[in-house]
Amino acid sequence: MAFDVNVSIIIPVKDEAENIRELAAELSAVLDGCSWQWECIWVNDGSTDGTQEVLERVVRDDPRHRFLTFESNAGQSAAFWAGFREARGAILATLDGDGQNDPSDIPGLVRMVMDGHVDMANGYRVRRKDSLLRKVASVVANGFRNAVTGRTVRDVGCSCRAFRRECVECLPRFAGMHRFLPTLAGLEGFRLGEFPVRHRPRLRGKTKYGINDRLWVGLLDTMGVWWLRKRAFRYRVVRRSGEGGHSGASERIPCPRVSP
Repeated sequence: MAFDVNVSIIIPVKDEAENIRELAAELSAVLDGCSWQWECIWVNDGSTDGTQEVLERVVRDDPRHRFLTFESNAGQSAAFWAGFREARGAILATLDGDGQNDPSDIPGLVRMVMDGHVDMANGYRVRRKDSLLRKVASVVANGFRNAVTGRTVRDVGCSCRAFRRECVECLPRFAGMHRFLPTLAGLEGFRLGEFPVRHRPRLRGKTKYGINDRLWVGLLDTMGVWWLRKRAFRYRVVRRSGEGGHSGASERIPCPRVSP
């Protein structure tokens, strides 16, 4: 498949009208300094403030920005999933819409994937700017997920990452999926890497996802991913009819693209 875009950035937003224009301008300035063709897909997850109007102005000013708008709030996992399937790039990257992820970290993550070192480059936040309660919740959640599902990356809650589109083409659809992208990609045999990223105070407004959304529900989801990991299977084709000798490469079961 040919792509007219090299890199697609996916950003879910829920009631982030105050932050979108500044984040969009910052992202455009960073990516304009790169040699890639890029697009940014904003997924409006049922916002009830002025998010839609701001997105329309951003897209009108720069058509490399596009948006999808949900009829009602469906959650971050649904927003990411829809953005992945709308994206045209061979490499996808993700950011949170509150401005806490620094767009200037995207080129480093993308280059790790472009250089062939890894299939998915995951950011880990240094010098976090969250409250003490949120930091503690993140430590508990990260530790529990890695203990139960097997260690993949040190900061599974960081949304700043880049990866080949194949990493997410066969994702299972469930609320909370976005918290387990490295684990799910690892189950498929994709190579994971880590990259230190900056973490900033929220630009404006308040978080739309509380401790219950990020911690308790996430702990429950972990048990489901643990089951997937335990029940996962792999196989290696060494010979097939019509071929002489052995094939040295592993083969994954192909899966169809699913329309959004």
